[in-house]
Amino acid sequence: MTTDTTTRTQAPTMADKLRATWDAGDYAEVAERLVMPLGPVAVEAAGIHAGDDVLDVAAGTGNAAIPAAATGARVTGLDIAPGLLATARDRAARAGVRVAFVEGDAEDLPYADASFDVVTSTLGVQFAPHHERTAAELARVLRPGGRMALCNWTPQGYIGRFFATLSPYMPAPPAGVSPPPRWGDPDHVSALFEGTGVTLTFARRTVDFRDRSPESFIDFMATCYGPLVKARELLSAEGRWHDLRADLIALSAAMDEGTAGAFRAPSEYLVVTGRKA
Repeated sequence: MTTDTTTRTQAPTMADKLRATWDAGDYAEVAERLVMPLGPVAVEAAGIHAGDDVLDVAAGTGNAAIPAAATGARVTGLDIAPGLLATARDRAARAGVRVAFVEGDAEDLPYADASFDVVTSTLGVQFAPHHERTAAELARVLRPGGRMALCNWTPQGYIGRFFATLSPYMPAPPAGVSPPPRWGDPDHVSALFEGTGVTLTFARRTVDFRDRSPESFIDFMATCYGPLVKARELLSAEGRWHDLRADLIALSAAMDEGTAGAFRAPSEYLVVTGRKA
């Protein structure tokens, strides 16, 4: 009798692919250079204060979790990517605040119903693939009377158009997966939370992306921003990276509102605030 000791390699799950995407490149540098102001926006929109139990979902490198903890709130930051969490822990330590950073999935939050006074996310939950499932989880863990604040890129803004430019170059997503920028559409978000008891309000804001030129900005993103890092790896092997790079540079040039030698592209995001009945 012989024993088959062959090890079969399982295909990566969507969660595995998300971890690999957001641990690629250097998102900490992207956050530092481009989107750091959005964390305090979410904290202010949610009205976080000392004593609140706060869950920051898809916390990344702590852009919202750290300023939330600075108010005296008890904060948990959850993210699927362990590399981002390691950076977040270091940042929290340097800021002198306590945050419980844990690895987990926005589509399956490891908490009981009604566990938190506040739920936040800045540019995070919109990248969970199944929007309805994610929205249901956010509402589920929120206590009655609890508050929610989300910041999400809009379809019309720079990053929404960035992903629209990227999409034709990439493999089609699995059935049931929705594009991230739909979380920046008030009608879509309203439909996601219908029946959850969460009443929503919306506001549009922008943050400026700056660099020396459209070319240097796209090269920075191709080195540091996980989704574009992975796209560059795939398309370079296929001989198509230069085509996508040229399209993204053209997009950036079209949206450039800066002066000569100083690229500036405003990127629109939607601030979603909510309260649970």
